[in-house]
Amino acid sequence: MTDEITAVSGAERGERKKSIFGRIAQFMREVVTELRKVVAPTRKELITYTSVVLVFVIIMMALISSIDIVIGTLTGFVFGNGTLPWAN
Repeated sequence: MTDEITAVSGAERGERKKSIFGRIAQFMREVVTELRKVVAPTRKELITYTSVVLVFVIIMMALISSIDIVIGTLTGFVFGNGTLPWAN
């Protein structure tokens, strides 16, 4: 005896194809079912997640701003008059 798994289409199982409205209704039922599984974060978790995101954004802003200033200064030195802005 073999344990083969065969793919059986809906037509072979005796199911008929649903109309567009039947598919939309089934989709909406599945959406409601999935939304009932959602767990909202507690106030403490929400504050923690928000803090982590804000700190990360501030660090990234500082990093990108410093890189922008360095590249801008070097570009001005190479393509400008050859002096650094603070050496005037």
